[in-house]
Amino acid sequence: MLTPPGARASLRAIVADRDDDAQGSDSWRTHAGRGSPAQPAATPSPSSPPAAADATHAAPPPVAPPLPVSPPLSPPAAAQATHVVPPSPPAAADATPPSLPVAPPSGAVSEPRKPLKLQHAADLAALPIAPADLARDAAAAASFNVKAPRRYLDLIDWADERDPIRRQVIPSADELVVDPREREDPIGDAAHSPAPRLTHRYPDRVLLYPTYQCAVYCRHCFRKESLAADDAAGYAIEALEPALAYIAAHPEIREVILTGGDPLILGNERLEELRRRIEAIAHVRLLRLHTRIPVVLPERINAGLVRALKGRLMVCVVTHFNHAREITDTTVLAARTLREAGFMLLNQTVLLKGVNDDAEALRTLFRELVYALGIRPYYLHHCDSTRGLSHFRTTIDRGLDLMTALRGHISGLCLPHYVLDLPGGDGKIPLGPSYVAARSGFEWKFKTYDAKLRDYSEIVPENPPRDR
Repeated sequence: MLTPPGARASLRAIVADRDDDAQGSDSWRTHAGRGSPAQPAATPSPSSPPAAADATHAAPPPVAPPLPVSPPLSPPAAAQATHVVPPSPPAAADATPPSLPVAPPSGAVSEPRKPLKLQHAADLAALPIAPADLARDAAAAASFNVKAPRRYLDLIDWADERDPIRRQVIPSADELVVDPREREDPIGDAAHSPAPRLTHRYPDRVLLYPTYQCAVYCRHCFRKESLAADDAAGYAIEALEPALAYIAAHPEIREVILTGGDPLILGNERLEELRRRIEAIAHVRLLRLHTRIPVVLPERINAGLVRALKGRLMVCVVTHFNHAREITDTTVLAARTLREAGFMLLNQTVLLKGVNDDAEALRTLFRELVYALGIRPYYLHHCDSTRGLSHFRTTIDRGLDLMTALRGHISGLCLPHYVLDLPGGDGKIPLGPSYVAARSGFEWKFKTYDAKLRDYSEIVPENPPRDR
């Protein structure tokens, strides 16, 4: 099973439990990204959209019917029946964690306090983390934003300090170990920003940052030093006017990519407002959204969101799944809602040491993205030169070895491009194992995916047949 059996709620329970979430860590609706605890929904912040903008969030999405919920079974049969992804062998990185509550590490609190909540660093003390670990990692927790929705925290096996989901959201002292070659702005966003909240790196597309806030602050984020948790980092159409004017003045721009921050943290009214402003620019053809919301807060994907995004523009939603354990029944339902809306679905994964740098973990993730969610793996990113990420970064050789272990063993539909974003903003470089073993003119020798050698002669006029 992808989630701990004790933590995974059925779809019916999730629907019934949403009101509780509004007061907990899922309160993106009124206090998205702030460093202070959320206020009750009855007193929204001035910068938030009217409650009606997200009224559809409280009901199950009518676009896609609920998945069937199996009746309770006795363990271990129940755990088998609720799998979305087949479990890996016991040694695999994506092995199924035990149920919550679990036996905590020595010195940890004996029971996780329910509901789990992580909206700012102070909430870490209420999680089942050993006091010694809290003390060791306190400086990292104070240095960068700390936040994760309750449902994402429920996926963690707290008995395992190396749990792949825990490593993505719980601060670590390793983040403060900075190599002098690492960069605050690793891919040159600022160097290619002709207008506020806009990056124009490639000729026909731009990045637009409607917000610098997120529903989850990932420890591996390449923009972790530019993201913020205060109101100034939030959405205001006035702040986007120079960027929109720039897009309108450059007819070569065909795609607008909403990133940040996470654009889907915005309320539906704001998303619709922004979509209408962009689609009013005649030469723009496609609206792309880069988001972690379908992974960490899948119930946000509902009919109201679909209505906010549908219009003249082709819509592409690029998700960010890093491990198969992040795929649950609710993420499957969210992906179905987006597919049935007619949106193109792609995924970007970051290669992270200790999280997914394992061939079987990646094979399982990429297969299930396609087979369970209908999402095409798009990029496997080599971890950027962001400051403090040396503990997450593999070598390029390791990445090439993993790509070699994938090709031929999974469908081509499941195989992403392994890419390196060059420091400074010079763009992505495809990295791939070479299957050319030797070459002489038009004569080639190739290595197959299963390590056999095969000769190939180009049949072109420039290479006429030889006399036998």
